[in-house]
Amino acid sequence: MTQTLPSRSQLHRLTAPDAFWWSTGIEDTFITAPHAATGRTLDEYELTGHYDRWYKDLGLIAELSVPCARYGVPWHRIQPDRATWDWTFPDETLGRLLELGIEPQVDLVHYGLPRWIEGAFLHPDYPKLVSDYAARLAERFRGRITWYTPLNEPRITAWYCGRLGWWPPFRRSWPGFVALMLAIAKGMVETVKALESVDPRIVPYFVDATDLFDTDDSELADEAKRRQEIVFLALDLVSGRVDDRHSLWTWLLKNGASEPELAYFLDSAVQLPIVGMNLYPMFTQKKLLRDAGGRFRIRMPYAGAELITRLGHLYYERYRVPLMISETASMGSVRRRLSWLENSVEATRQLRSKGIPLVGYTWWPMFALVTWAYRQGRRPVTEHLAQMGLWDIVPDPADPLRRVPTPVMEAYMRLVRSGLEGVGTLSDASSRVSMMQ
Repeated sequence: MTQTLPSRSQLHRLTAPDAFWWSTGIEDTFITAPHAATGRTLDEYELTGHYDRWYKDLGLIAELSVPCARYGVPWHRIQPDRATWDWTFPDETLGRLLELGIEPQVDLVHYGLPRWIEGAFLHPDYPKLVSDYAARLAERFRGRITWYTPLNEPRITAWYCGRLGWWPPFRRSWPGFVALMLAIAKGMVETVKALESVDPRIVPYFVDATDLFDTDDSELADEAKRRQEIVFLALDLVSGRVDDRHSLWTWLLKNGASEPELAYFLDSAVQLPIVGMNLYPMFTQKKLLRDAGGRFRIRMPYAGAELITRLGHLYYERYRVPLMISETASMGSVRRRLSWLENSVEATRQLRSKGIPLVGYTWWPMFALVTWAYRQGRRPVTEHLAQMGLWDIVPDPADPLRRVPTPVMEAYMRLVRSGLEGVGTLSDASSRVSMMQ
């Protein structure tokens, strides 16, 4: 296949060894299907009040002095039915980011789709629908926006839609996971083609969740290896790495994939100009074990910043492209968040000193998110807030979704302004937190 590649100058600007992109973003999960028992949907922008506060929220991003920001656009509002398009929200919000001198890293799909797409990612027209939507958006911002994420966390999307059955189309099996993964990956490939046909200067930004699977049980060693290979499956598919020599080839065929479906990816491989790693100390480390009753379990122990070192080496050795930490944060107290910021940034600096082209760092989310359990629960939004941000959401009688800056915000702002060399200044914020307690 003949690929249309991003211009050399544009790609170099984003991924040059001396480039470093500080970023942040607002959680933008959009699950538009109502839960069968509660009737609730999960639109993070609605639940955190961002649709009403977007102008002020984007102003908070500008306070940090970050050069770019991951920002999701709600496809379900842009295209409420197949024949209707409303570009008001992206025109206003992306336009405002550009006015502020912040380059949008546009998140095109973040887990959910418009409700009218029956079968969600398994709708036979999904690749065409998503690529058409992407092309129309890229055309509106041609020459002004460079970064586009075709789909955030394809593996997690396939897991929740195809294996756990939480989200449409509600499959609950490994064959369901494989079917979703193939459909999602094909949509990503077609999206990249569409974007590059509109503007060859566009640099697709591939973002996925990064997990590290380990076990001390020799009987689970093969399963841990397979789970680790599945972590890379989406990127391997879209970049044409899955052939009959791939470690998951037989497993994919066993779980419903056909050879013609897999051949599509070999024939239509796209370049990975930059890979984003989503990683969290409370989620990313996975330990496979059996409990006292012999049942298979996965535990998630809180990890240290060494997971960044391990992941940086794993991803670079596999793909040999520039990397970016596209999401990271710690949940809980300000002290814990500050500690993770300091340790994770130091790990980033150390990786770069060893020649790993880690070209950016994103604290995500910039303010509290609403936990996914909200959709199937009945408690109010304010009881589902996960405080992981640079700002907390602290309800009060006058404003139930008030944004309150924390010392983490101050520390991050100083880092952005001083560069990686400013990692040592974080101890000042930690000292202030100690005095406050």
